[in-house]
Amino acid sequence: MSDINHQVGIKATPEAIYELLTTNSGLSQWWTNDVSGAGSVGSIIKFRFNGGGPDFAVTQLTPNKSVIWKHVGNIPEAWMGTNISFQLRVEGDQTFVRFTHSNWKEQSNFMAHCSTKWAVFLLSLKEVLETDKGKPFPNDIHIDHS
Repeated sequence: MSDINHQVGIKATPEAIYELLTTNSGLSQWWTNDVSGAGSVGSIIKFRFNGGGPDFAVTQLTPNKSVIWKHVGNIPEAWMGTNISFQLRVEGDQTFVRFTHSNWKEQSNFMAHCSTKWAVFLLSLKEVLETDKGKPFPNDIHIDHS
């Protein structure tokens, strides 16, 4: 099994970050503008990119500390059985977000693509909190020409 890991420091409170990780309106400010279903543990969040996209079950919420999702959809196929976690840690005047997309069956070109895109979206999360202007899909940074 393989994992994607990233960490970003954000000049924001864990409460502000947690809000953007656990609500439809928050998630739509930094990942994709089409989000539904965010809520308590057991909720199924549907993230859509031009109509299609992944579904995640919320499996754990520790307010202002961690958010964990399990992929429950069938697309993308490579994400089946994977988990996403956001761990929040305050140091000085910033909150570090440690992101992990775990349990990939194999390393692949698609995994490398997703790793880069996760970095793009984590920087979008940072931007929305520090400048009030995130870059969710479809306004994100494109990393290929298709």
